[in-house]
Amino acid sequence: MTEKKENLTWNDENCNKSFPFICHENKLILIKQNLTWKEALRYCRNHHYNLVSVRTEEMQLWVKEVARNTSTEHVWLGLRHTCALGFWYWVTGEMICYQDWAPGNGTGFEDCSSEERTGAVQSGGEQQWISLPQSYTLNCICSTYEDPFQLSVMSLHFSLT
Repeated sequence: MTEKKENLTWNDENCNKSFPFICHENKLILIKQNLTWKEALRYCRNHHYNLVSVRTEEMQLWVKEVARNTSTEHVWLGLRHTCALGFWYWVTGEMICYQDWAPGNGTGFEDCSSEERTGAVQSGGEQQWISLPQSYTLNCICSTYEDPFQLSVMSLHFSLT
């Protein structure tokens, strides 16, 4: 069903029709603290489940909705780059299949000379992913659940120290 705002009536719609409604059921939590990426990861793991991993376009829509309410220009995701192997991955250990990189980010050479690169989503504009040094301080988005898919994925673990 859809609601017409003009006269507040309900209309029946085909169940297969897609609408831009977002319902994340409190599975994503915006943390409005300025944290480095490692601090954000630790916070999410200690208080919720993890930094959010964006595996689908649907999840990206949820993330965009939450990111609109941030107090920083970008918001940390559970996205990390390994300089040793030269690829991006989610902190859950999953490789990146779905991608939404802003132009000039994530798809080419990453400058690893000073520190590790991590991923964030823009809080305004196109709200795409960008590559940032992990020492920047931003708000973050935590997920509050463990996806059943993750149970069958071998996790990559790394030290926070």
